[in-house]
Parts: sequence; C-alpha cells; structure tokens
Amino acid sequence: MTGRPHNRTTHPRSFFRPVRAAALSTGAVALCASLTAGCGVIPGATGGSGDDPIKVMTWAPENTAATNKPGMPAMARAYGKWINAHGGIDGRKLEILTCNDHNDSVGAAQCARQAAQENVVAVVGSYSQFGDSFLSPLESAGIPYIGGYGVTTDEFTGQMSYPVNGGQPALLAGLGRALAAGCGNVALVRPDSIAGDELPPLLNSGLKAGGHANADDEMAEENVTEYSAQSDRALREATKDAPRKGCVVPALEDRTDTFMDSFRRARENYPDVRMATVLGSVDQTLINSTGGAEGPYEGSYITSWYPPATDARWDLMKKVINEEAFGDNRIDPADAGVQTTWIAYTVLKAVLDKIGSGDVTADSVRRTLNGGLHVSTGGLTPTLSWPYEGKLAAVGFPRLVNANVALEVVQNGALVAAGKGIGGVGGTADMTQTLENAQVQ
Repeated sequence: MTGRPHNRTTHPRSFFRPVRAAALSTGAVALCASLTAGCGVIPGATGGSGDDPIKVMTWAPENTAATNKPGMPAMARAYGKWINAHGGIDGRKLEILTCNDHNDSVGAAQCARQAAQENVVAVVGSYSQFGDSFLSPLESAGIPYIGGYGVTTDEFTGQMSYPVNGGQPALLAGLGRALAAGCGNVALVRPDSIAGDELPPLLNSGLKAGGHANADDEMAEENVTEYSAQSDRALREATKDAPRKGCVVPALEDRTDTFMDSFRRARENYPDVRMATVLGSVDQTLINSTGGAEGPYEGSYITSWYPPATDARWDLMKKVINEEAFGDNRIDPADAGVQTTWIAYTVLKAVLDKIGSGDVTADSVRRTLNGGLHVSTGGLTPTLSWPYEGKLAAVGFPRLVNANVALEVVQNGALVAAGKGIGGVGGTADMTQTLENAQVQ
C-alpha cells in the first residue's frame, strides 16, 4: 500500500532534506567572512607553509528552525585546542575556522567560498544538506572534504569527498537486514520526493538479504504539520501479517519527531507494533529532549555507524572534551555529529603526520589521501582508505568505503548496543554486499 499521491518536488541528491533556494549566480554570493553571523575563527596567523598555522574549516547549521549541529564545530574547536596544547602538528599550530551554513544552499556555498578565500587545506568533520552547493566551490579550489556527515549522495560521488561512514545508504540497508529476522510486515514512512524515492530500495536491499518481503511504501507530503493519516496507514500495514509483530520505519530526518507526535497516539490501538529508524532521524539528543525512558523512542531499534558512546573506544574523545570543553553542553559524546567530527579529525591528523615537515597545502593533503593512505581510527571504524572508485561504484556510491553499521536499541532512555545485532550477530556488520544488490535508481 502506498500513500496518496502528491505533487512531486524535485530536490538535490540529498537523502531527506529539500533544497530551499535556486541556483546561485556568482554575483549573488557574498563571502562568509563578510557576514556578521556566518562564520567564526579561532584567532591565529594565516598561511600554509613554514611555521604558519595549518588552517582547516568545519561547518554545520546552527540556530535554525530545522536541523542544528552545533556540537560539530564545537568539537572541532576542542580538538584544535587539544592538539595545540600538546605541541601542535610537527610544531605548528592547528587553526580551526568555523562556519554556519544556516541550513540553506546560499549559506553552504558561502562557507565553501570562505574556505577557498582563507586557503584552508581541508574542510573537516562537517554537516550540510547542500552538497550540490558546496562541493563545486571546493572542487574548483582543490580543497578536500574529509568526513562529511553522509547526509547527501554527493558525498559518496564527488572525487574531493573522503567520507568516514556509510551515510543513510548503509544505515537503511542495515536496518532492513536487522528487521528481516524479527518483524512481520514492515511499513516505511518517507518523504514523497525525488530524494525520498531513493530510500525504499536501500531498506528493501537489507530486507531481501534476510529473506523478507519488501516494505510497504507509505509516502508523506513534505513539511506537513501532522502525520495522523500516515501513522494510521502504516500501523494497519504493519499488523496485517499477524501474529508476527510488525514494524514501522519513519525515515523523515528532522520531521521524524513531528511524525512521532501522531504515531504514538495512533499506536495505542496497536501496542505490539515496533518502531525502528536510523541515526539522523533519531539521535541521543532527540531521545533526551523527548522524555528519555518515558518518551516515544523507548524500545526502538536504530542503526548507527559507530559503537555506542559507552564503548571504551570513545575514551580519548571524552578526555579531549573534558580537558578542552568542560561544561560546553553543545558537545554530547553520544551525538553522531560530534563522533563524526572526531573521526574526521583523526583522519586529518594521520594525513598531516604522513606529510610531516613537508609543505602542507590542500594539494598535498589531497595527494596524501589519494596515495594509498590507510587510517586507523582505534576500532571506531574499519581502517579507512579511499581508492579512486570503491566497491559500490556500480550502484552510484563510488566514494563509500565504510559500509559498517551497528544495531542499537533505546533502553532506559539511552542508545545501547542491541544484544543480537544485525542478522543475529553482535557488533557491526558490513553492508557492502547488501548494497551491491540494491536496485537504486
């Protein structure tokens, strides 16, 4: 069963979010440095060689009415302070520039243009839903984009992009694989848009790998204020395969919480239906803000890219936060954005260590990444490297090199590792082969 038809909206190759601005003209784009609220810089000298600081940038949306990731630039600043407090990079300071993309395409392009103007050697550990706006300026300037959040397909296609996780493709495939064993009918609720059309094949690839039928595709018009009709239809579809417990999967990113307001009321008549989703639609911050153990996400299955925040492999990150950002409530160690920024800066540090006393430029950073560098992240991801085309090039994700996902469950208001994991196996699972079989358009 599918949702009622709506007028189809065309979006960039973003998994969830719409583009809210048209194409930019060069004359219409002002540099982020000229904006009063756009960007911030940790003070320090400019330059890229000799004893000058090594400049990088981290951007993310802040203070917007939609998705906000203030912990990512805050984590970047803390990392820079920690590195500099321990001798810098081969004796040189690491200078962290930050930028607010304001959740719009103009802001994303402005941040990228400021990065080019400031001659940064890389953009690191950032979040933006407008890859089509920021990647082109970065590519023109030869600036690598290390460790984006994985929210757009552009991050898995652009040759200047070096992702550290598998984005939404891996999460949806992993969720399908996990639900195949434990669910009856599965109903997917997703945006009725070009971007939303990419989601069913990814979830279905995992369901199919587990011997399960495809999910029912329930479409929802974007930016609606409530989801009563979609909740009712999804719950009916999820329960038509009794006695097995059905599952509902909302894949609406920042609209997921709006959906849950409707869903938890409708669910009173379907107490056995399970809820499951992916990181990005739900994270620890949202779970906390909606009541924790008493909130609507208690008991939900969620696929993630990394080990739970309670895992000892995050201890060094927590140490850095305590030393350099104690009391900064923007930095939540359980937030996937903060974790992605930490891993991205781990990659940057490995690149700079490899370059050593040589000239550190965007070009030398890019050549080092392209030259067969293998980066260990202390077990938080598999060893990372970026060949010209990865194994998933055939299905449209040539830069996706880490398809590992883990299954977590919300217990007592906290995301913890699910006992059985994906496919009945604990820990992480590699979704590369599953995604190779996905029928992505």
